[in-house]
Amino acid sequence: MNIKALCTDIDGTFLNKNREISERTISAIKQLPEDFPIILASSRMPSAMRHLQADLDRLQNPMICYNGGYIIHFDGKEENFELLDSVKISLDIVDHINVLAKGTDIHISLYHEDEWYVPQDDFWTQREITSTKVNPVIKGWEEVKTHWTDKQAGAHKVMCMGPAEQIDTIFNALENEKNEDLHLYRSKDTYIEIAPKAISKASALALLLNEKYDIKMSEVMAFGDNYNDIEMLKAVGHGVAVGNAREEVKAVANEITAKNTDDGVAMMIEKYCL
Repeated sequence: MNIKALCTDIDGTFLNKNREISERTISAIKQLPEDFPIILASSRMPSAMRHLQADLDRLQNPMICYNGGYIIHFDGKEENFELLDSVKISLDIVDHINVLAKGTDIHISLYHEDEWYVPQDDFWTQREITSTKVNPVIKGWEEVKTHWTDKQAGAHKVMCMGPAEQIDTIFNALENEKNEDLHLYRSKDTYIEIAPKAISKASALALLLNEKYDIKMSEVMAFGDNYNDIEMLKAVGHGVAVGNAREEVKAVANEITAKNTDDGVAMMIEKYCL
């Protein structure tokens, strides 16, 4: 098997139970050549991925943020980067999501580039801070909308978090009303991650390889655990599902490795790349 690059999801795939990269995984990656791309592909914002690249000593590698909606290529180890693609949810759709959530207990987090806005510092805010090691700006939707209108921006991601029955209701409404515009990902019954329909991790990876590397999709080994990884695992040469992946993800994978908490990614690197 001729593997020339790795592309991996982060949460539930690459990180251990402490939401950190294990020593075994770090050791495996550090044995790979410096010019061997390690591409992180996640629904996370850039700041929530950059510290993981630092842990790997891979600050020169690209990242696929927001499930493919924001692709960054770094030139060397400087903070300067080239933005390869930026696809956003329009303000009118973000406004519609906020209208649907009005009067409920649903928390809506809004993301644009490396900005994260929350309506208040609550349980959901603290949960995401713990998970991502990033702090948000507290700002209500109307204020964010004014700010984004002035700069002609939109949302790279909208995340709804709250009671499962209320999340079900807003999920069904958006699926019926905005199915042509939005990807709706359910990582848990209390979460919905919302991204533009036009993008995916697979489309972002193909664009990145085409523009910056002499590497084919067939020469990539990719790892994932959830619904938003399915297209990526199907598109690459060797798609690997971790042992804790959803059954739908395992069904499309070329191989199933150990759980993320048992160094499943490291095992595959050791098996095929070292």
